[in-house]
Amino acid sequence: MLDREAVADLVRRSKVACQAVASLDQNLGRARQDVVAAFNQVRDARVWSDLASMPIDRVRDVTGGRLRLGALHNHGYRTVADVLRAGPSRLQHVPGVGESTAPKVFAAAEQIRRAVVDSIKVRIDLDPNDQATTALLRALRVWEGVASAEDRIEGARTFAVSVAAASADAAPAAASPVRRLFMGNTKKSAGAVAAAHLADLLAWGRSTGIESESARVANGIRHFMPDPELWADFEKRSPVYYGLLGGLVDLGLDVAAADGFLPAEIVERINAQPLDDTLLLVPLRGYQSFGARFALVQRRVVIGDEMGLGKTMQAIAAMAHLATGGPSHFLVVCPASVLINWTREVAKHSKLTPFTLHGPARARAAQLWRQRGGVGVTTFEALSALSLGDTVPAMLVVDEAHYVKNPRAKRSQAVACMAGRAERVLFLSGTPMENRVEEFRALVHYLQPEVARQIEPRHGIAGADAFRRAVAPVYLRRNQQDVLTELPELLQIEEWEQFGRHDGAVYRSAVAAGNFMAMRRAAFAVPDPRGSAKLERLLEIADEANANGRKVVVFSYFRDVLEIVARALGDRAFGPLTGSTPPVARQRVVDDFANSTNAGALVAQIEAGGVGLNIQAASVVILCEPQVKPTTEAQAIARAHRMGQVRTVQVHRLLVADSVDQRMLEILGTKKLLFDAYVRDSALTAAAPGAVDISESQLARTIVEKEQERLALASLGIDSDEEDKD
Repeated sequence: MLDREAVADLVRRSKVACQAVASLDQNLGRARQDVVAAFNQVRDARVWSDLASMPIDRVRDVTGGRLRLGALHNHGYRTVADVLRAGPSRLQHVPGVGESTAPKVFAAAEQIRRAVVDSIKVRIDLDPNDQATTALLRALRVWEGVASAEDRIEGARTFAVSVAAASADAAPAAASPVRRLFMGNTKKSAGAVAAAHLADLLAWGRSTGIESESARVANGIRHFMPDPELWADFEKRSPVYYGLLGGLVDLGLDVAAADGFLPAEIVERINAQPLDDTLLLVPLRGYQSFGARFALVQRRVVIGDEMGLGKTMQAIAAMAHLATGGPSHFLVVCPASVLINWTREVAKHSKLTPFTLHGPARARAAQLWRQRGGVGVTTFEALSALSLGDTVPAMLVVDEAHYVKNPRAKRSQAVACMAGRAERVLFLSGTPMENRVEEFRALVHYLQPEVARQIEPRHGIAGADAFRRAVAPVYLRRNQQDVLTELPELLQIEEWEQFGRHDGAVYRSAVAAGNFMAMRRAAFAVPDPRGSAKLERLLEIADEANANGRKVVVFSYFRDVLEIVARALGDRAFGPLTGSTPPVARQRVVDDFANSTNAGALVAQIEAGGVGLNIQAASVVILCEPQVKPTTEAQAIARAHRMGQVRTVQVHRLLVADSVDQRMLEILGTKKLLFDAYVRDSALTAAAPGAVDISESQLARTIVEKEQERLALASLGIDSDEEDKD
């Protein structure tokens, strides 16, 4: 039995423990409220900025044109903001307004204000001089340091209540000898039992670190990061900041779009699925959590989110959830170009252990993976030779899954075999089906054959709703504009040039030879770079971007064009990256480019740098020539215009008038419209029939013929456009 002094010490310590929990609760609430208050200040500033740009005539629109506003306008009330700042009492004293009109005008203006508040999407602009935004970032940085305690606060509160009750019950055991003379044996015995219970509670609190957690949070609240470091941290880790913010405030997300417009019954099942994030090291965005739970509930699915939304993170979250419940082996199959990126992302964002099942050491790595569990990462080419023994992956993740859309290909057969063994299968692809619904159906067949049989090959635009319903159990797609409220603006600029004497001569020779590929790169194929109109403009764009501290990425389909561009850029060029660049070297170049303190230019083959690499360090994209497939350009642009990008992204398309460039844009324009209607539409995926597709050989033949005809007519002094009109 504890003596009186020991019990008194327990009672004293119990007060300290309860104070620690109260402090923890108070500090968490304060940190949370600081974020909300700072966000409201930033949002309200944007709201008032919008209202200040709205003419007062908008008030009349709200009331159906029944209000007379001439008197207000004549007395200096020009905007909706002017009306709101004045208030009804001041408005009614304006000559010609009166007591009846003033409250109606103010009520209409207030209605507009509420609509703006409801519709505005707050994006954190990269402006270190904005004090309100700096305060928001500071509050978020503090919240990041203390938010982990949120998971413990309910337990801490219960602990404090139990400690307070036990302390009160134990008080008789700490009473003075004189007071104890007047106590009954029952009360003394109860006090002794309560004291023992209190000792156990305090020991448990000490072992679980509740008091130390309170001290940690208090220190986190006081942590200060200088403004330059704070903004640099935001620019580097903006998705984390937005994820924290989205957990505390409404960022104006379209809930239906975030749910991929899935049927209500599927959404209900997904929302009911818990997601254990114990093994994750970063917070998830709401739509990412939904995607991970979709994969868990539906078991064999495609996540076809638009590039830049964090499909990799959703896959890691699903695997991490499963790992907390027992299954320990997971397998990722991906192109060799992104293998290193996958292993790094797994290690960076989770407590799961990645193993590289590729290259000369893959046998040893596979053995360790089988023994220890974790995430094995291999390539399409290495999968068929991989020895797994009796190991059954709890989840198979196939990145860039459109690589296996041809069921007759060896890599497709290897994936199909592994998919048959795995308990769960998750396909990832921003463009799971480029041009034909048959290819999409082939992907679905690996996962849920019964759903694949419901997908009609002739679904056209009129069949959009039916298509969405058919694929709902297996397919989830969200677009950037639907779920990334913070995504900066994308500016697309067509840079039209004219051939000069040298590049024009090269082009005419290529047309005469009927060489489509030579025509496409003729603008750069000149002995002296000064003779290339495109190259001259490219250097001007790069110079201006670099002078403003912006990094540039240059894409071309052609290696010789990339070599020319890299030489012209000189020391500021990184690369070129081509399809033959080894994955390790490719990732090293991208890392060097991202970490460079100088604003340089990454030069990359569009089908190498446009797939699987995150290059949001660049905010200026230069496309040297039009591409045959709209998906190729879209993927390349999305590598820069993606989650984590905090600058406005400029896309400059280098084009030459009256050339193959112009012809390609004319012919591919219809194809791109169909692509946008299907692949970008959240209600669909990619279901355009054969009309969407145009083969490269067919495109080349058509353009060569048209250009040969145009140049022949031009040599005769005949305008080809006039000829077409006859």
